[in-house]
Amino acid sequence: MIRALTAFGTRHAWKVIIVWTVLGLTLTVASQELVHRVTDSRFTDFLPRGYDSVSAWNIAKEKFAARGDSETFTMLVARTDGAALTTQDRQRVTETATALGRRRVTMPERDGVPAFLVQDRSQTPRITPGETAPDGKFRLLTVSLTGSPDDPGVRGVYRSFRDAARAEFAGVGMRTGFTGGIADRVDASDAQKTTGIVAAAVAMCLIMLLSGWVFRSVLAAVLPLVAVSLASGVAGGLVIGTALLTGTRLDPSTPSVIGVVLLGIGIDYFLFLLFRFREQLRGRERDARTAAADAASRVGTAITSAALTIVVAFATLGTAAFGQFRVLGPAIAVSVLVMLAASLTLMPALLAVCGRRMFWPSRTWRQDRPSAALDRLTSGLTRRPALLAAASAVCLAALAAGTLGMRLDYGQGGGRTHTASAATAAEIARSLPLGAAEPQNVYVAATGTAQPLTTARLAGLTTALTGTAGVGQVAAPVLNHDRSAARIDFFLTSDAGSAKARALVLGPVRTAVARHTPPGTRAHVTGTAAVAADVSTAVDRDMRRILPLAAALVALILLVLLRSVAGPLLLMGAIGLGFAATLGSGTLVFQHLLGRPGVSFTLPLVLFLFVVALGTDYNILVGDRIREEMNGGLPARAGVAKAVRRTAPAVVAAGVVLAGSFVTLAVTPEPSTQQIGAVTAFGVLLSSLVVSVVLVPALAALLGRGFWWPLRRRGTHRTTPPAPTHEGAGHRTERWPVKAPS
Repeated sequence: MIRALTAFGTRHAWKVIIVWTVLGLTLTVASQELVHRVTDSRFTDFLPRGYDSVSAWNIAKEKFAARGDSETFTMLVARTDGAALTTQDRQRVTETATALGRRRVTMPERDGVPAFLVQDRSQTPRITPGETAPDGKFRLLTVSLTGSPDDPGVRGVYRSFRDAARAEFAGVGMRTGFTGGIADRVDASDAQKTTGIVAAAVAMCLIMLLSGWVFRSVLAAVLPLVAVSLASGVAGGLVIGTALLTGTRLDPSTPSVIGVVLLGIGIDYFLFLLFRFREQLRGRERDARTAAADAASRVGTAITSAALTIVVAFATLGTAAFGQFRVLGPAIAVSVLVMLAASLTLMPALLAVCGRRMFWPSRTWRQDRPSAALDRLTSGLTRRPALLAAASAVCLAALAAGTLGMRLDYGQGGGRTHTASAATAAEIARSLPLGAAEPQNVYVAATGTAQPLTTARLAGLTTALTGTAGVGQVAAPVLNHDRSAARIDFFLTSDAGSAKARALVLGPVRTAVARHTPPGTRAHVTGTAAVAADVSTAVDRDMRRILPLAAALVALILLVLLRSVAGPLLLMGAIGLGFAATLGSGTLVFQHLLGRPGVSFTLPLVLFLFVVALGTDYNILVGDRIREEMNGGLPARAGVAKAVRRTAPAVVAAGVVLAGSFVTLAVTPEPSTQQIGAVTAFGVLLSSLVVSVVLVPALAALLGRGFWWPLRRRGTHRTTPPAPTHEGAGHRTERWPVKAPS
C-alpha cells in the first residue's frame, strides 16, 4: 500500500501536484471564512448533560428565551469630570441607551472575501440596565450581540457599536468603557495582532533558514512550506466541512492548534524524505524520479508509523466527557491522516519533479562530511553511557519537580492583559464586588403543576445566598412572563475566573441553593465560576481515564513495532520523564515566574499527548536503527554509536523545526493557547535533543542486547569490531522503522 502510493506520486508527479494545489487553495479560502460558523467558546456547549450549569442554561433557554449564540459584555457609563451621576445624568444614560438599543448596527465590509462566503452579522443590540456604583460615579449597562465572539463579522459589529456608543455618550458629556466577553477578546486580539503576525513570519523564516542551512538549498527551504501549506488547507477544509455537515462545534483554538501541528510534523516528514533522497543520489548516477520513488518507499514506513502513533494517541480524546477534548482529538487525528497522504504522494511528486535541482545551488551535497559534535556524543555513549544516562535523567527529574504545587486554571480568558477592557474591569472592581462585571445566576423552575413562582416563595433562597460568605450582593428575583421560572443574579467578592470563585460556587453556593430551593421547584447555578467548576470536574475525570489509555496504546504500538518488551518499557519511562519535565518547566514559568493563577486546564492532557506521540516518533527512529546495527553484528556500544551518528541529524533538525512551529502559538491572544505553544515547543526540544539522542541511546548502550529482551538477536556476530568510520550528519543508509506492508 505504501509503496503503491509513493510510486503513484512519482509516476504521475504533475497530476498529483495540480490536484493538491487546487484542493489546497480552494479549501484554504473556504475554511478561513467558514470556520467561525462552527466554533464556540462557551464551555456549557462542551459539557455533558446532567451538570448543574448545563441544567441552569437549559432553563434559561426554555423559560427566558436565552439564545445560545448570544454574546454579552458590560458597558460602563460615567461623567467625564469624574463626579457622581446626577438624576439628569441618569435620565440621559437611559435615553441614550434606549436609542442605541433601537439602532441597527451594520457589519463593516470585508475586502477581498467572496460575498457568498460572508454571513451578514448586522443586527440591533439588546441593552439592559445593570448596577450603579455605590458612590454613584458610574452606571453599568449589559449589551448582547448575536453570534460567536470569534466571528470577524461579529467583531466588526462590536467595534461599530463601541464607536457609536462612545460618540453618542460623548455628546451628552459622558465617557464609556467596555469589558467582559467579546470586549476582552477584541482588545486582546488588537493588542497582539501585530505581534502575532511578526512572530508567525519570524517562525516561517526560521523554518526556511534551518531547512536551507541543513541542505544548503533554496528549494529545500521553500518547498516543504509550500507542500505543508497545501496539505493543511485540505485538512482544515475537511475538518470544518465535516463540522458544518454534522453540526459539531469546535473550540476557537482548534484550527490554530491543527495548523501548527500539521506545520511541524509535515516539515518533519519532508526532512526525512530529503535526507533519504539525498542519500539515494549520492555517488550514484541514476534517474532522479527513480531515486525519489526509492527514497519515498523506504521512508514511507517510518512516516506511516509516526503518523499513526499521533493518530492513535489523539483518537483517545474521542472518549472524553468534555466536548472540547472530544472534538479536538478526532480533528487532529483526521488532519494528521491528510498530512500522511500528502507525505506519501505530494512530497514524493515534488522530489521527482525537482530532482537534483532540489539541492541547488549547493555544490557539496554529494559529499559526506564528518560532524565533530556527533563524534563527541558517540564517543561519550561508547565510553561513559552510565554518566550520560544519569546526567540526563537528573536534569529531567529536576525540571519535573516543578509540578509540585501545580494548579490548574479554568478561567476562559486566563487572566486579563493590559488593555482598555482590563482597565474598565479594574474601575468597576474598585466600587463593586470583583464579580460585578460577570454576574452568576441561579435559575429556578417550577416542576409539574406547581403554583406560579412569586418573590415571596423565593425569599428564603435569596436570603440564604445573601448570607453565604463570598457572595457580595444578590439582586432581586426576575420572573419570566408566566412566572414558571425565575432568575436570581448574584455577585461574588472574588474574580469570577479565579480558583477561589470556583471553590465558592462548587461548595457553599450550591449547598445553599440545594438546601433552600422552594418546594415544587428545581434550582441550578450557572455563570463563569459555575461553568468553570463543572469543567474542572469533567476534565479531572477525563484525565484519569485518558492518560492511562493513551499511554497503554502507545506502549502497545511500541511493542508491535520494536518486537521487544524491555525496550518499549524503557522508552515509555523515558518519555514519561520527559513529559513530567516539560510540565514542570511550564508550571515554573507560567505559575511561579509569571504569576498566573495556574497552568491552563487543557495543558496537561494536550501536552501529554503531544510529547508522548511526537517523542515516540523520534524514539522509534533511533531505537529501530540501534536494533538494526546490533542485528548486523556490531557490539552493543558500537552499534548504538553508529545508530546515533546516522539518525541524530534528522531527529535534531525535525525537533527544532517542530518546536519552531509551536512557538507561533505562544504569541496568540488566547492565554491557554499561548501556554500550549510555548510549553509544547520546549517539550519537543527535550524529546529530540535529550531523550531521543542522549537518554535512550545511553540506556541501550548500558543494557546491550538486553534492551531487546526477550527476542534473540539475528545476524552473525563480529568477533572484531569494524574499523571506525567518520560519517556526516546528513549521511543516512539505514532501513527505516516498521516493516509495513507494501
